[in-house]
Amino acid sequence: MKRERRSFRISPFRVILFGFVGVILLGALLLMLPFSSRGAGGASFPDALFTATSAVCVTGLIVQDTATYWSGFGQVIILLLIQVGGLGVVTVAASVVRLTGKKIGLRQRSLMQEATAAPQMGGIVRLTGFIVKVTFLVEGIGAVLFSFAFCPEFGFWQGLWYAVFHAISAFCNAGFDLMGVRAPFSSLTTFATHPLVNTVVMLLIVLGGIGFLTWEDMYVHKWRLSRYRMQSKVILAVTAVLIFLPAVYYFFFEFTEGTVAARIWYSLFQSVTARTAGFNTVDLAAMRSPALLVMICLMLIGGSPGSTAGGMKTTTVAVLGSSAVSVFRRREHAHFFGRRIPTETFRNAAAILIMYMVLFIGSGIVICHMEGLPLLSCLYETASAIGTVGTTLGITGQVSMVSRGILIGLMLFGRVGGLTMIYAALSDGRGDVSRLPEEKITVG
Repeated sequence: MKRERRSFRISPFRVILFGFVGVILLGALLLMLPFSSRGAGGASFPDALFTATSAVCVTGLIVQDTATYWSGFGQVIILLLIQVGGLGVVTVAASVVRLTGKKIGLRQRSLMQEATAAPQMGGIVRLTGFIVKVTFLVEGIGAVLFSFAFCPEFGFWQGLWYAVFHAISAFCNAGFDLMGVRAPFSSLTTFATHPLVNTVVMLLIVLGGIGFLTWEDMYVHKWRLSRYRMQSKVILAVTAVLIFLPAVYYFFFEFTEGTVAARIWYSLFQSVTARTAGFNTVDLAAMRSPALLVMICLMLIGGSPGSTAGGMKTTTVAVLGSSAVSVFRRREHAHFFGRRIPTETFRNAAAILIMYMVLFIGSGIVICHMEGLPLLSCLYETASAIGTVGTTLGITGQVSMVSRGILIGLMLFGRVGGLTMIYAALSDGRGDVSRLPEEKITVG
């Protein structure tokens, strides 16, 4: 019994899960303080909990407009929660430990490896430092660029605050915005064709979503793509495809009115933001069903491993696709760029796909029956939650507490990671010690 309790405490998966839950609860308590909101009496616990979960899980789903409901202090708390959630609770904790001068032990390094999805433990401390430095550098550059658009619009100090807030929110793929001062829940619709704002937001989203290990490859090997890790090559290739193809679809079939330049901005932005960012520059509720279905698929795929983004991950989809091709060609193993993919990786990818589809569809059906809303709208909302995206068709603030609880669970699942959640709940640290007899089963 003692050994089981000790395993429970030191399990990396449980530490990651409880770390996120702890930060969410702390954030909710801070947001409930009377001076965190503009109205009298402070925010209710359900509203504070939902907002804190959305911020830490870098989702962007909200039940109260961030700019008009929360005070300056509340907005700072939300921004800090976004930053912690984007970097990861373990990465932030490790950075604080390093600043205090304390030595990071072997168990802590193992936890850091799991949290950053690093392939090996060696150099994990250096990698964590690199992640933090690059994050602040990119966010700082984004804030400077945003200031050229926001300072003339809102005044110097307010514009500078808006620049910092949106730079962090965009890089962390959070989707929180302060544009409710123009119209509540309006996101970036008033900047729909603004070249600077659109470009900077999209670049920050993509940089935050490609993963920390891909950054390292880009930093070390620059333009010598042949020296990149196989994973980085796959991530960059799949990311490019998932940006380009949906944008082409939107341009020709959804955004068919307006100037060519405006249609290009609309198409590119929705294609980029759908993969876990949560901003929008058009009225999503006015989009047709096929376009919304494309967005649902993009939300479920999400970003890449070890990034600020959520979703099933680009690599999961790539592995499943490559495995399907290998079956079609009657090959024993899937491969990328001359490298064979282990069978265990395919098993993990298949398990992740099943988990996401069951939770996404099952939760959508439950909310549909409970709230009496259209199924597509409910599925869009659950895809947005589990993919930690944050775009909405406007039903989040209308649903009951039970439905909000479902969305909270989906956001946490999407940010912590499906396998991490399952391992934290079920894993006892022991593998198979024996094999059962084998018998074939026909599929397809």
